[in-house]
Amino acid sequence: MRTLDDGVHPESGDIIGDRAVKNSSVPALVNVNGLLVPPSEARVSVFDRGFLYGDSVYEVVRTYGLAPFELATHLRRLAASAARIDLALPWDAERMAAEAERTLSASRGGDPPDPEAAPWNVGERVARIVVTRGAGDLGLDPGLAVDPTVVIFALPLRGPPLRAYREGVAAWPVEHAGGQRRGGDPAAKTGEHLFQVLAVKEALARGAHEALLLDAAGNVTEGASSNLFAVQGGVLVTPPLAAGILEGVTRGVVLELCHELGIEVREDPLPLASLARATEAFLTSTVREVLPMTRIGGRDVGGGRPGELTRRLHSAFRRRGARAAHGRRS
Repeated sequence: MRTLDDGVHPESGDIIGDRAVKNSSVPALVNVNGLLVPPSEARVSVFDRGFLYGDSVYEVVRTYGLAPFELATHLRRLAASAARIDLALPWDAERMAAEAERTLSASRGGDPPDPEAAPWNVGERVARIVVTRGAGDLGLDPGLAVDPTVVIFALPLRGPPLRAYREGVAAWPVEHAGGQRRGGDPAAKTGEHLFQVLAVKEALARGAHEALLLDAAGNVTEGASSNLFAVQGGVLVTPPLAAGILEGVTRGVVLELCHELGIEVREDPLPLASLARATEAFLTSTVREVLPMTRIGGRDVGGGRPGELTRRLHSAFRRRGARAAHGRRS
């Protein structure tokens, strides 16, 4: 199990010493409302609505070649999520991007070795950008909040191990995860996650990597923190946004790649029973990229081995990341 450690850092943002950045998987720095501080000095009010009610929006951004990938797309979704819950962002996209990049830059170096890591993830970073409605008097009324809070931190990227891409992972379908899914706008990426937490708990207890969420009709809509695709009859199928899912950034890139590569893809409902006939399946997310899913529930998918289309799309996705990083450097 990875341990946490605090960093050492002055308010100016210049790193002093190297104990934290070389020995820790916790960020050496945390950006709180534009101020870079060590985690031990990061302060958010206990009355903050993000802490009390999950009244917040967030994004997770990864790097390729230490350059943030699809940052503008993530920030557009952050703004859209905030608009959907009527949360006024305190910074514009330009400021948010600058603060994210400043935090990523300050987090570089000294990663602990991870012999199981996929080699293309070694040395990369993942940043989490969180905006809450802020603190205020207790009560559900959002008008009680005073000023939004922004927290950004960056960590060494800990994606699935290399063997997961070679062998695939298992997923477990979850209908209720301890209770009916309720509340929240599925099109907004918010801090309200109890349903997903319980779904993942159930999936892990079944020995699975991810939980698959079902709607009332028995259709698989998305993973707890991922989108999913399946190959059926030679056609790639993914649930439509109208199914009540988050518009994944990685999902969108994969759809673009399908168009570029001439791969037929449809956005249709995916009944759980139909996945038994799938010849391939995979999950998509910022950290996972394109991850083969070779077992769903108690059944193997594609003979229990990653499929050729999955490998093709993952290779194309990584090339897109490499080109984006090269473009940032040139």
